[in-house]
Amino acid sequence: MKRIYADTYVPKYLSGKWSWDNKSDSLRFEQHHDLADKRERYIETNGYKFLRTINQEEEVIFRQEFVRGDNTFDTDTVVINDVRDLVLFLSPSEFLTVKFIEFIHKPAVHRLLHALIIYFEYFLRMVEFVLIRRDELAGNMAQIQSEQTNDMKRIFSIYLSQYRMLVARNYSAILKGEGDMAQFYHMKEIVNISATIKDKYFHEQFLAVAIQIVWITLHRRAYYVIEMEMNRLFRSEHFIVNKPEYLKFTPLEVSLLYGRNNRLVNYRSQVSPLIQELQLIPEEDLPILWIGERKYRGTDTRIVQIELEYIVPGPQLFMIDVTHGILGHPKTLYDTMLNLNWPAVRFANFSIEYDPYQIVRQPCLQLPNINEDKMRKMSTHYDQFFKVFRIYEPFSLQMLAKWVRRDRLINFYRTGGVLQDIYLRCTKDLNQKGYGPPVNTIIAKYFKLIARHRKNAYGISDNRSSIATLSIMSMSKDRKKATQDDRFFEE
Repeated sequence: MKRIYADTYVPKYLSGKWSWDNKSDSLRFEQHHDLADKRERYIETNGYKFLRTINQEEEVIFRQEFVRGDNTFDTDTVVINDVRDLVLFLSPSEFLTVKFIEFIHKPAVHRLLHALIIYFEYFLRMVEFVLIRRDELAGNMAQIQSEQTNDMKRIFSIYLSQYRMLVARNYSAILKGEGDMAQFYHMKEIVNISATIKDKYFHEQFLAVAIQIVWITLHRRAYYVIEMEMNRLFRSEHFIVNKPEYLKFTPLEVSLLYGRNNRLVNYRSQVSPLIQELQLIPEEDLPILWIGERKYRGTDTRIVQIELEYIVPGPQLFMIDVTHGILGHPKTLYDTMLNLNWPAVRFANFSIEYDPYQIVRQPCLQLPNINEDKMRKMSTHYDQFFKVFRIYEPFSLQMLAKWVRRDRLINFYRTGGVLQDIYLRCTKDLNQKGYGPPVNTIIAKYFKLIARHRKNAYGISDNRSSIATLSIMSMSKDRKKATQDDRFFEE
């Protein structure tokens, strides 16, 4: 990743002015605190303040302590773990508890965030399409919609509903508290008493982090649209804060964006839109619930397309000519805050003919086949026998402890702790009298690192390396065994 600031040296006085102190008869430095007081310093998400920018000192601390190491899988590309680590570093202090950090690193939460990114990638395109059509239908030069336009909108609405099914499927697995998510279930097993207050704040924190992750992944576009839709999905329209920045949709636009299953009833019996998608599933869309669990076998090209977008890892998305925000892009094109570095893009010499990450070619909606519904109803589905195994990066106890004491770590470096910039690292290496580790250790470490990047790198079961099994700081003692479908790379 590109550095935001030119060098890694952190000056003692970042910004300020010198003045003469008559009492001490000496010069005194008055530091400016305008950056912390500016509105641009923070961005408010669901009532929580996240950092919008970082200074030079915070950048060095983040790159030294919290960025993914070179020994991780696909370390040269941007993945969900990179965005998650950045959001956790920018999050408020009350988020950094053992329970929440452990929860956000679970494979089930990773799958939910992945489905949310895919959904919002398509949802933002649909909102842009709706706004363009709104301008075309207004004014003196208004255009008349044809019957084919209405059919195309109906197909687009079905596409959005299908992506919502994926999100709802992954979200319901967390709600039920199955597998390694049992420790986060709100109901205690013996007394059957719900931890309502704790679960409320836990849910609010997760929604705020999810909004930030999706927003940063999608190039920081349409923040208020993402915030409004995220709250609508997990709450319903009854419990959305009415902000002036939120878009107002007409009833026709609502039916297009929110789908055919959207029902608004009394708030006492209202069900969230995600659960509504699972209550009325068309027969031809039932294989969507198996995507990511079992390999689809059938002739429905739409199911094959959704499955391909979902199961292909981020670093390999360019092979199928699909983009999900910044996922899979080289880190050399982005800075520490995961903002696109346009000089680096220009030096990459992308063009219309060579644009694997769709930076020059802006992602857009592909016109569907008008008769797609009839073709899908005539498609054939076969039994699905082959399981899909997912492999994740392991999360160590050392990293868990480091995230929990993030503020103390930052204060330690600010009050005299030594940051390892390039000058200090070179000085330390020159002062060392030893010759380093033996040759056998270097060779063993090299082969272990190479084996992680090979195609046949095998995983170990979730219940061996899960934080839920190894953590001694766990909030719950009795936990169910995790599913064998979740596997981790070797550490």
